[in-house]
Amino acid sequence: PSDCAVFQCGGCWAVLGDSLHLCAQEERRLGVLVCYRVTSNAVWDDSLMIGLEGALLGCAYNALSCQSCGLIVGFILYSAPSDLAYLRGFFCFFKDSIFCYLIGKQMITEASKVNFPAVTLKE
Repeated sequence: PSDCAVFQCGGCWAVLGDSLHLCAQEERRLGVLVCYRVTSNAVWDDSLMIGLEGALLGCAYNALSCQSCGLIVGFILYSAPSDLAYLRGFFCFFKDSIFCYLIGKQMITEASKVNFPAVTLKE
C-alpha cells in the first residue's frame, strides 16, 4: 500500500481510479496511464471520436471525462493501428490531466512526475 496512488481529476480533484488497477504506462507518444478499472467519476461519451492529428491520428475512441467537472481526462480506444491495438478497451488517463495522491508519502503531485513500476500490456 505504501507504493499505491489514487488518480484524481486535474480540474476538481474527484477520484477517478487508482494504481492497483494500473496495467500499463504509455510514455512514448501518448503520455497516458492505462487502467482496467475506474471509479464512477470517470465517464465516457457514447459517440466515437476520430483522431485527425497527433498521436491518435486515425484512431476511433470514446472521450473519458470527469463526471463532476466535465474535464476530458483521457480516452477509451475503440480502433487503432496495430502499434496501439493493445490499448483497445482500456481506460487511458492523460498524465497532464490528472493528479496522483501518493498514499505512502501522503502527498499530491502531477501524474507526469510520477514513475510507477514497469507494467506493460504488450507482453
